[in-house]
Amino acid sequence: MFTAIFWILLIWLIVNLIWMCTQLSNQKLIKTFAWINVVAIIIGFWVFYGVSHPANTLATWFLVVNWVNVVLAIVQFYLGYRKQS
Repeated sequence: MFTAIFWILLIWLIVNLIWMCTQLSNQKLIKTFAWINVVAIIIGFWVFYGVSHPANTLATWFLVVNWVNVVLAIVQFYLGYRKQS
């Protein structure tokens, strides 16, 4: 389960980054992705701290993916909810 969730979150991160960069002017889409990212963050940290896993490099990368998702969600919320001038 740990490895499967890691790969799902990594693929989501890549898709999310690519799609966000191509749709920067679409605030509604960015808001939607930000909220989906919040769910991915909750699932990611829940799996990391709730499921037993070996202390190897995959565990380190799992945390890196989770924290990159946190930063990306903050950026997406900023871009999604800022006022357009």
